[in-house]
Amino acid sequence: MSKYQFITTERKGKVGIVTFNRPEAMNALNEQVTTEVTDALMEFDADHGIGCMILAGGDKAFCAGADLKWIASQDFESAYLTDLAAYMDQVAGLRKPVIAAVRGFAFGGGTEISLMCDMIIADSTAKFGLTEVTLGVLPGGGGPARLASAVGKAKAMYYVLTGKWFDAAEAERIGMITKAVEDGKHLEVAMEIATTIANNPRLAVLACKEAVNEQAETPLIPALKLARRLFHGLFSTPDQKEGMAAFAEKRKPNYKEY
Repeated sequence: MSKYQFITTERKGKVGIVTFNRPEAMNALNEQVTTEVTDALMEFDADHGIGCMILAGGDKAFCAGADLKWIASQDFESAYLTDLAAYMDQVAGLRKPVIAAVRGFAFGGGTEISLMCDMIIADSTAKFGLTEVTLGVLPGGGGPARLASAVGKAKAMYYVLTGKWFDAAEAERIGMITKAVEDGKHLEVAMEIATTIANNPRLAVLACKEAVNEQAETPLIPALKLARRLFHGLFSTPDQKEGMAAFAEKRKPNYKEY
């Protein structure tokens, strides 16, 4: 019996596959899901028999974002004390490559964890978006900084400030994902790439990933820390309470007039 409740793990040759398995909640993230996904990927990272990892979801959703019932209960004290959303950052720090294989919804935390991966393969049903601004917070899993790093300030600003979603074709066009593929081909293509990587010399792969990340992400860390503290602070605002309550109650939010 698996030690995990909300994910499954599988080995295919030298490739380790972690799959979200919370379909009743569209693979939404709560503390346990976040911990399980991160821990499973770290276990594969430490496994000498694994050369590359894939993170996948279900048919309808890769990961539809944070579980509202869980995250809406946070306040500044609890968010700051527990360093809310920081644990998952370890995905971005793994030494071995990780490929996100995305189908269906990947909103909020789903977009953020895919951006923590080294490549993103998305099929034609994939939908990305950092929608947190519509709930009175900002994306707390590093989304603003990582999206800006991937696609530039102008595009990142548009999607973060509007909360609008975009499909795989647009994500490929702006440079956020590695490849947009036909409906249902995401895992197949991800597996082909992962197998190629896993069969390359291990030390060279690790060194190449480190070299690319050093150039691409060196300015990222201060931005991540600032964004996370702003994320925590927004849990003390009336707009956050109203935004998440309105979402849960399926009504239009009535935000404070400033």
